[in-house]
Formats: sequence, structure tokens, C-alpha cells
Amino acid sequence: MIIDKIKKDFQIFKNNPNLIYLDSAATSLTPDLVVDTMNDYYYNYNANISRGVYKLSEIATDKYEQAREKVAKFIGASSSQIIFTSGTTASINTIAFGLMRKISKDSKIAITASEHHSNFVPWQRLVSKDRLSIIKLNKNGYIDLEDFKEKITSKTSLLTISHVSNVLGTINPIKKLVNIAKQINPEIIVIVDGAQSTPHMSIDIQDLDCDFFVFSAHKMCGPTGVGVIYGKKELLEQLTPMFSGGNMTDKVSFTETTFTQIPQKLEAGTPNIAGVIGLGAAVEYLKNIGLDNIKTHEAELLLYTQQKLYKTFGNDIIIFGPSNIKDRSGVLSFTFKNYHPHDIASILDSYSNICVRAGNHCAMPLHTNVLCVVATTRISFYIYNTEYDVDKLIEGLKEVKKILK
Repeated sequence: MIIDKIKKDFQIFKNNPNLIYLDSAATSLTPDLVVDTMNDYYYNYNANISRGVYKLSEIATDKYEQAREKVAKFIGASSSQIIFTSGTTASINTIAFGLMRKISKDSKIAITASEHHSNFVPWQRLVSKDRLSIIKLNKNGYIDLEDFKEKITSKTSLLTISHVSNVLGTINPIKKLVNIAKQINPEIIVIVDGAQSTPHMSIDIQDLDCDFFVFSAHKMCGPTGVGVIYGKKELLEQLTPMFSGGNMTDKVSFTETTFTQIPQKLEAGTPNIAGVIGLGAAVEYLKNIGLDNIKTHEAELLLYTQQKLYKTFGNDIIIFGPSNIKDRSGVLSFTFKNYHPHDIASILDSYSNICVRAGNHCAMPLHTNVLCVVATTRISFYIYNTEYDVDKLIEGLKEVKKILK
């Protein structure tokens, strides 16, 4: 990968030439191609989709459905299995609401201790606390397989799990976990949060064999406000629509309403048309770079960063998650002495325009019960990051130590 060439694809680096952006796990930057594609919609064929019989509406509809096809091919699905939402949070909540009637009163939901609040709170609200089975992690951030096998039983109707932890970077062996879960309970429904995996590695949804897979556009060079649900067709058809309104109905009378087929059945109202079309452009952009190239690049940066942090700061730095680079994505969370992560992030920003994330990263149970810290500092890499960024981070952390010691 020629990073200098890639960085030229992003206007934000031209407008902020000294920017060191290390927060792509929260939101990735957006290349000019995606912005231009969205502007093209607004400038040249700005119309609502599906309803119009005039030329502009037909063009918008075609572009929107082309984006659906691009997303489907990107993960190895068919276009009828792709539902657009406003983000991963909306996707998970849509599934939770849609499955509400299928979850019996005595069944349980299994979830790991490392989940983002978006994949924790909806299920916590859906069932009582004694029906929510929390799967443990070991000290290195991996799922405890023995505990996993104990927590999945014939009464476990649903397993929901992140493909990659947004705090630890751990790449969970989804195919293996799905296989184990379905051997124990063939009727179990498995939902995978792919928000942190889809931007960074090739996804073959058929190989994973999960029932639902969700992710967001804004973490993969796309716009904010767009999310995706992949689902097995028979399960998508069984979901109760969370929203009702235009575009998802077949017939409406004073006494009865019937719904149309998926995917429209689960896409009520006017969608984020420009955003979805922008996601289609982002998919093409990432495919041209190559997901395997992205994964390799991030692994090299992770190794370089670990070595530099330990060499420079020794035991003052504690890095959480797998030590084996092969088992983690481009996310690295750490503590630095007793310095508060908010102070670290603030100094890094003021010192050298370095953007990192500080806090519990919407994973408070993980921090409180597993890591046993209030907060961590998180850096996360993507296609535009280089070793130079890491070197600037090290210089910034030296400044942190000088100021706070």
C-alpha cells in the first residue's frame, strides 16, 4: 500500500496537514470519492426513490439499489438479504425488536463481557437479568471457550457477539463459535456485530454461517447515518418491522395493512439515499485497495506500535488484549501510569493535533468487570496511518509524562 497516495484521496489531510488521526474505530475519515458521489446525487438526480415514475426518481432508485448490490457482494450475500438502517445501533435494535415475539419467556440470551453498549443494552432491556448469560473472557481478552460451552444451552435462544472487540481488538473465531453453539442448540439464532471487522478484513458471510451480521458505513470510509443488516432470508421474513409507514406496505385499508417483501418491508420511510449511495462508493474504494492489504498494513502498524510503546515507556504502559498481532485488528487500548485517559487525549490533541479516544468506549462492563480500570486510551489505525503517526504519538506521550508527572 502506498499510504502517501492514499492520503491524497482525503481532503481533510489537505485542510489539516498536521493531522494525526488515530480514532478510526469511532469513525473513519471519508475519501473525496465518497463525498463526490454523494454530492453527485444532490447536484444531479436529487429525488426520492421507489415512488416516482419520472426520470430523476428512476435514476436515484437505480443508484440506491446498485449500492445494495455492491454491499451484498462485498460480504458474499444476495441483495435481498441486505437491509439499510441508520447504523449498527439501529441495526441491532431493529433485530431485537423484530425477534421479540420469537424469544420465549423461559429462554436465555448469551452475550460476551466485551460487547459495545449497542450490543448489550438492547438485550438487557429485552430480558430479565437472570436470563442474560454473560460469557467470560480470559486475561488476554479471548473468549473463555469452556465458559462459552457452559453458557450455551438448549434454553439459549440467541447468541449475540462482536466479530472484533472495539476495545481489545480481539478477533473472535466466529465460524468456530457458531459451529459450537449450533451443535449445542440447532435452533439458536446467532447475531454478529461486524462494525469493527467489516472495514478491516474480508468478510465471507456464507463461511461464517451466522444468522445476522450488522455493520456501519462510517467506520469503513462511508458517511455517517447508514448501517446494514444482513440476515438469512427466512429470519428476515419473520422479523416484526420496527417502523411502519411508506414504502414497506403492500395494501392499506381502514381495517387492515399488509406488508411488502423484504428488504423493503424493513425499510419504512425515506432512507438516507445519498448516504447509501456513498456507502456503495466506499465499498468500491476499499475493494480497489484490497481488504487483505488493509489487514496486513494494520498488523505491521500494531507490531511497530507495541514495540515502540514498550521500548520507550516499559512497565508504565499496560496494553490490553491479545499480544499476538494475528489475533487482533487495528485497535490498541492502554493505560499510562496513573494518568487519566482524558488528560492524555487532551494533551496529545493540544501538543501535536493527535486524535485518540479516551474513556470506556461504550464498553463500561468490560472496563469495570474485566479490565478493572475506569477508562483507557485507545488508538485505532486505518489505511491512511503510517509509522510516522506512531512516532508522533510516542513524542506526544513523552510530553504527557513531562506535564503530568
